[in-house]
Amino acid sequence: MNYEIKGGTLPVVICQLEAGEKMISENGGMSWMSPNMHMETSTNATGAANGLGKLIGRALTGEGIFQNIFTAQGGPGMVAFSSSFPGTIMAVPITPGNDIVCQKSAFLASTDGVQLSTFFQKNLGAGLLGGEGFIMQRVSGNGMAFLEIDGSIIEYELAQGQQMIIDQGYLATMSATCSVDVVIQKGVKNLLFSGDGLTNTIVTGPGKIGLQTMPASQVAGAIQPFINVKSAN
Repeated sequence: MNYEIKGGTLPVVICQLEAGEKMISENGGMSWMSPNMHMETSTNATGAANGLGKLIGRALTGEGIFQNIFTAQGGPGMVAFSSSFPGTIMAVPITPGNDIVCQKSAFLASTDGVQLSTFFQKNLGAGLLGGEGFIMQRVSGNGMAFLEIDGSIIEYELAQGQQMIIDQGYLATMSATCSVDVVIQKGVKNLLFSGDGLTNTIVTGPGKIGLQTMPASQVAGAIQPFINVKSAN
């Protein structure tokens, strides 16, 4: 599979497949494709217990229960997947033992050797109070995954024990080797007047983290005062 990411701040990833190659996306992720691309909608979960767990995990993360599988038939084919929000599409090579944890709804598409599952933060307080949520997505397996990022992506490599303090909503991805905690802002004035929310997220290495520059939640808060809401008569 070869790919090209185009579109600037409204990006699309265009994937060129050889005959028989497959791509997987969440329901509704496909933007356009060549006529010889065969699409099949499936839960893409095998085994009774494992399959049920995957379906429950997708529901908890806000993803659809079903996924679409695209296969090039009779020769090379093309399929494109567009981001649902202004930002960046990350191409992330996934290898065994190097899982990536990402924010909800970050998964856009992948080759068929990649698995998507649920990641539960061990620290319940981090999930209930932090902006990233108690449940995130875990991307594992072997292949290429494409993730949606709000705005641009800034990456840091954290050494063992090294920490980064992050405002709510800005943590987009992290290595599965990282740990997450949450702290409440100290001081009454900081809580009431800083404008940075009640909590900060602390990520501890080792591993790589990806920070997004324009979280959708921040954009929603910024434009809310300019939205006129008319009451029903």
